[in-house]
Amino acid sequence: MIIRLAQALSSDRIKETLTHKNMPQIIYLGADHAGFELKEKIKDFLKLNEYLPEDLTPGPIDPQDDYPDAAAKVAAKVLETGGLGILICGSGNGICMAANKIKGIRAALGYNTRAGKLAREHLNANILCLAGSVLQSDYAQAITRHFLETPFSEDERHKRRIEKLGS
Repeated sequence: MIIRLAQALSSDRIKETLTHKNMPQIIYLGADHAGFELKEKIKDFLKLNEYLPEDLTPGPIDPQDDYPDAAAKVAAKVLETGGLGILICGSGNGICMAANKIKGIRAALGYNTRAGKLAREHLNANILCLAGSVLQSDYAQAITRHFLETPFSEDERHKRRIEKLGS
């Protein structure tokens, strides 16, 4: 029976299942100087939890950097791959505003764990923004976990609302 089932599936389908099912998810990271330290801790947290962080602002810290540049780098990768990103600046607000200027990005400020969860569940956010000058590392990790582990609900009301955003 198993052999018949395997024969019924196309070889492409089997390859797709074997290649993608258990592969770690790439998460794109970016930060300005005020978010750099927290970004490094989030990067370690992601590695420990079997994600593949791709750091688009690896350093060294530059006090003259601009958060819109970090937002643009991460947003471009998220749009290119359909993946998820995490952006960090001092308050989380500036980098979130910058990311949301880019069509197709739905960046949400993760100020607590519920906000992180609802950003994915109701808004299908593709970027989580965190406040590097405000959040303690362990709480930022908890917010990140809620964001990454929550799927979009697929409820019609949420789809309708996202459609009204134009992204």
